[in-house]
Amino acid sequence: MNPLNPPMFPPSPIEILLVEDSEADILLTQEAFAEAGVYNRLQIARDGVEALELLRVPGSVRPDVILLDINMPRMNGLEMLSEVKCDPHLMTIPVIMLTTSAAEEDILRSYQANAASYVIKPVEFERFYAAIQALGQYMLSVVRPPHNPDDRF
Repeated sequence: MNPLNPPMFPPSPIEILLVEDSEADILLTQEAFAEAGVYNRLQIARDGVEALELLRVPGSVRPDVILLDINMPRMNGLEMLSEVKCDPHLMTIPVIMLTTSAAEEDILRSYQANAASYVIKPVEFERFYAAIQALGQYMLSVVRPPHNPDDRF
């Protein structure tokens, strides 16, 4: 490895949980990650209930970040965000709200519930691409905590 030209993204994939019910938005997100060259494992849940079930499976891979829509069936994104941030095993996972809602109340409630960021869709592909690249660079600077074998994750 050349120290003057470090790799742009970590050698291990970024574990991402995308919680989204729109097939078009899922495809756009997958395309943006591929175009940005972010080496990732993208797991998809169609609503908050399914996402929490995935997160709570014993031995499941803990995501490095959750991308979360607000408007979904069964359990919306704000409800799921509250569940994640109240769970001691999940609360340290950064959650980025990725939603069509530009309502000031949703933005405020998301940040009050400890969302890391709030991105309003539709996002210009170039801006979304830049945000994905920034996520990859951010993950380079984060030291992933070692997993305790007694943890559920």
